[in-house]
Amino acid sequence: MTAPEPMSHWRSALPFWVSFLLVPVIWVSALAGGFWILLVPVSTWWLFAVLDRLAGLELDNADPETPESALRWYIVLTTAWVPVQFLTLFGLIWYATHTDHLSAIEKLGLFFGMGVISGTIGINYSHELMHQKGRVERWLGDILLAMVLYSHFRSEHLLVHHRYVGTPKDPVTARYNEGFHRFYPRVLRECLVSAFGAERDKLARKDRPWTDRANPFWRYWALQGGMLALAGLIGGWAGVGLFLVQAGVAIWQLELVNYVEHYGLTRKHLGDGKYEHVHPRHSWNASYKVSNWLLINLQRHSDHHYKPNRRFPLLQHHAQEAAPQLPYGYPVMTVAAMIPPLWRRVMNPRVRAWRQQYYPEITDWKAYNKALNPLPRR
Repeated sequence: MTAPEPMSHWRSALPFWVSFLLVPVIWVSALAGGFWILLVPVSTWWLFAVLDRLAGLELDNADPETPESALRWYIVLTTAWVPVQFLTLFGLIWYATHTDHLSAIEKLGLFFGMGVISGTIGINYSHELMHQKGRVERWLGDILLAMVLYSHFRSEHLLVHHRYVGTPKDPVTARYNEGFHRFYPRVLRECLVSAFGAERDKLARKDRPWTDRANPFWRYWALQGGMLALAGLIGGWAGVGLFLVQAGVAIWQLELVNYVEHYGLTRKHLGDGKYEHVHPRHSWNASYKVSNWLLINLQRHSDHHYKPNRRFPLLQHHAQEAAPQLPYGYPVMTVAAMIPPLWRRVMNPRVRAWRQQYYPEITDWKAYNKALNPLPRR
């Protein structure tokens, strides 16, 4: 039996570079047209679902005390994606607006696929980058978010979601019985408001107005405006329209994942507006091997909320005793989330089992949730 590859060796990080294969896939779609336009959605949703089924779970854990110097190939992965996505997105805008072999429907389909990439990979990588301490990585995360016009996600995620996850103060925690089609418009509205409010309040504690140049929303607006302007310079109004298509799809992909990650899970209220600390049990966990290669261990979400500063290769798998487990990986679960009756049939019994396992002392969850937040159908 051979010893495992040291994390400092490039071969140990190689499986996580699978996301870069989507770049030639999207270009094949653009060059071939026709039904080849569906190649990216089929690859990310259906192919990875099949590969997960074949490869199974990855239950081994890396040493969480591994020094950062041993993770350089993992760090290069997330930073290298930024220029790759930038060139791919704007290269496709130029190509689609300067070719006549793609119909209008095919162009929309092509940028639907690009949105799947910039949402599934780009926003996910921005999530990894925004959690780092270095300014360069955080700036790279901002650039990725600007490419999908969702820059406020950084403020909302770091200042609101991680602090209030599993409570009524977190817009992103999907309520029990709240279908995705109700969750999605609510989150779009509430996350922007909560993100801006969090940055405004942060400045107010320093006796500064929201208009202070330290407010990152100025940077967000400038970067997003620059991306829109570049799309217009390259492809005119058609280029702007295609840019908006991919941004909309990317945001939808992000919020689908957000919906899955915390559906129905609640931190216990301790009184006086205080809640118990965040534990692995407050996020749904999935350790399917191949989809975690694609998503750089995002599905080990239980550990991410437990230890938010851990880089993705060090995220730990938590067993059923410590964290609730999804029956499938995100490629399957996000599709199920789009079909509310199917979703409730799969997930509601698991939420009820989770409640009984971790909080058997709460016997009337309907009354408990209503007392905390009077949202309907909870």
